Amino acid sequence: MTGRERIVSVLSGAAADCLPLMPITMMFAADQIGVRYRDYASDHRVLSEAQVRTAEKFDLDYVSAISDPAREASDLGAAVEWFDDQPPAILESRALLSEKSALRSLAIPDPATAPRMSDRVAAVRLLRERAGRDRVVEGWVEGPCAMGSDLRGINALMLDFTDDPQFVRDVFAFSVAMELRFARAQAQAGADLIGVGDAAASLIGPRLYAEFVQPYERELVAGIRALGVRVRLHICGKTRKLYRGMSLTGADIVDLDSMAPLDQARAEMGPEQLLLGNIDPVRVLRDGSPEAIEAALAECHRQSGARYIVGAGCEVPRGTPDANLYAMTRYARTH
Repeated sequence: MTGRERIVSVLSGAAADCLPLMPITMMFAADQIGVRYRDYASDHRVLSEAQVRTAEKFDLDYVSAISDPAREASDLGAAVEWFDDQPPAILESRALLSEKSALRSLAIPDPATAPRMSDRVAAVRLLRERAGRDRVVEGWVEGPCAMGSDLRGINALMLDFTDDPQFVRDVFAFSVAMELRFARAQAQAGADLIGVGDAAASLIGPRLYAEFVQPYERELVAGIRALGVRVRLHICGKTRKLYRGMSLTGADIVDLDSMAPLDQARAEMGPEQLLLGNIDPVRVLRDGSPEAIEAALAECHRQSGARYIVGAGCEVPRGTPDANLYAMTRYARTH
């Protein structure tokens, strides 16, 4: 099977020849071809080259247009600081929605012309041309809580849940409408799968998640799936208290951080949910031995059961030895 056939088969509930392999590579991929991360995040040609060459070298089953969470916010006018060899960062001290009334004046950017969103769409299109027959092509959008944090500032948003709940709902509704338009452009460019990153959601408890975040994640997932594209949901951090709600979003793949126990996820999400992850990216994947990595993956596989995709708890860190990522490949290809 090709990587694309393998992932598509597993997503449809059928058997595959071996486990799919879908670790997130960003800075690691940039380093593989010796480019600055600034160039990786700002030029779709650089990103595509790094993704394709990394996938070919390590026999990954997919390529991804993920790079940083600042694309949408940047095109809305948020203040973003750029660095030569690190991801761009949104300046919370100058949050676009520091004044809540500014939400009324925001207009959803056109992904075909907005500078950073159109660059991701172009990355998806180029990845489809270069790798799409053999590998799944993944686009990426921000989830409602992550996008709300990018626009409002994470500390202010956390207070808004209590102080101004209707404002939170308004921000999330705007975010979902924008991300659906962005996802549609990526689907039209050739994405098979859209990743939804909603890291900030791990900072709230199950009550607020169920009341505020999960309904909008569910709307976003449903809208993306209506485009004929599958969805991967990734929420960084400790999410075990959110498991039940995450499983109800309808995401085809739930991608869990290393802090989130897989056995509990399986018990709460049921036998059919496809789980991805989740060895510790630093202590095990970057700093461990190939043997320790294979043992850790075996435990993840045992806890997850058959509906499992090999990956790390989050991004493959910069500085991970090639031999350690090859260990992930070896485990996936022999199980």
